[in-house]
Amino acid sequence: MAIAINPISPVAFSFFGLDVRWYALAYIAGFIIGYYLFRHFMRCDGKVALSKKQLDDLLTAVILGVILGGRLGYVLLYNLQFFIAHPLEIFAVWHGGMSFHGGLLGVIVAAFLFGRKNKINPWRILDIMAVIAPIGLFFGRIANFINMEVMGRPTDVPWAVEFLGTGTGSRHPSPLYEAATEGVLLFVLMYCLWRFTKLRTQPGALSGVLAMGYALARICCEQFRAPDIQIGFMFGTNWLTMGQLLSCFMFIAGGIIFTVAFRQKKDKIDKVC
Repeated sequence: MAIAINPISPVAFSFFGLDVRWYALAYIAGFIIGYYLFRHFMRCDGKVALSKKQLDDLLTAVILGVILGGRLGYVLLYNLQFFIAHPLEIFAVWHGGMSFHGGLLGVIVAAFLFGRKNKINPWRILDIMAVIAPIGLFFGRIANFINMEVMGRPTDVPWAVEFLGTGTGSRHPSPLYEAATEGVLLFVLMYCLWRFTKLRTQPGALSGVLAMGYALARICCEQFRAPDIQIGFMFGTNWLTMGQLLSCFMFIAGGIIFTVAFRQKKDKIDKVC
């Protein structure tokens, strides 16, 4: 028997007539926590020293990279025909529709542009972000669950969830699976690698690990997640979703980045905190 849940409004609260949505709060929480954790890891790292203004500029660049990259990735990869017919909907991000893979590319571009401008190795920046990124993923998946987005496939497992009055039936709570794996588990892994190993002495290594770790978690969780209705399965009736396909490429890219990182000169980092 499924766990029955009354649908939760996507609007968390209204402020002077402006609806503030859970999805927006998830992004805000991720960026704020990420900002302060980046400052902490930066001080412990010893190789990335940014001023307050540079930190603010980096945060702005990352926010733009996540939003623009995530939205464009969704538009181009997941629902292009719809957006060609309704171009104004491209800007309606409050209706949902963000691609993690697109957002990741946006962040990488932002980091490289920022690094070039400030004469800082962008892989050092991306490695610190790699430790922090799972926190944002956690909040995003929780918001997906609240919004009843990217829900799982029909099932009769004891922990199945049914949102009352929606007619969707009993389904895997796949956003919670992703919050646990892509969020909590991946954060623990990345922090332990950063704290207890010397991977951070190889610029790019932690970034490669994050890419491979996320890809594996996403591929596994997509086994329980319903494919995007406008795309369906890439092959046959129940094999390979778009998320899994993109994650396969991401895993390969992460492996290449990880391998190349060990061909570079090591950074000497003595500080541990």
